[in-house]
Amino acid sequence: MKNKQVGTLLMGVSLLIGFIVFSFNKALKDIVADSCSHGSECAMWGTIELQTNISIGLVLFILFGGAYLFFSGKKINSPIESKKDHSEILKKLNENEKFVLDKIKEEDGSIFQSTLVEKTEFNKVKITRILDRLEGLNIIERKRRGMTNVVILK
Repeated sequence: MKNKQVGTLLMGVSLLIGFIVFSFNKALKDIVADSCSHGSECAMWGTIELQTNISIGLVLFILFGGAYLFFSGKKINSPIESKKDHSEILKKLNENEKFVLDKIKEEDGSIFQSTLVEKTEFNKVKITRILDRLEGLNIIERKRRGMTNVVILK
């Protein structure tokens, strides 16, 4: 998510909270004016001022934080990397490795290793060795998922 979007969201939330605080304080002042018989020396007036100052401070803090994010303009980098072009490495692969790689691509770049054994009809050892080589060439990545591995195209 971009910092501008987060900043805009924070500024909008702070303005909404500010509106709620001011409407609540206006209603509270009306109630205190009607119910307090001590006038301006009533303890409730001091409490209202303290609560108002704290809430305004929080609203301003959120507003300025949102403005800072909005105007900083930096983008938060997502950890997802784009797919790399392995055209030179693909020329060095043998037929079995290309076949396995095609099966992985058919499954949108992610497949269980056990499913790969079924689809290629190679034995487990052969698939493991092919995947070891592809992983060594930095074409795929294997992640452990329970009792099997997920093979992911890089």
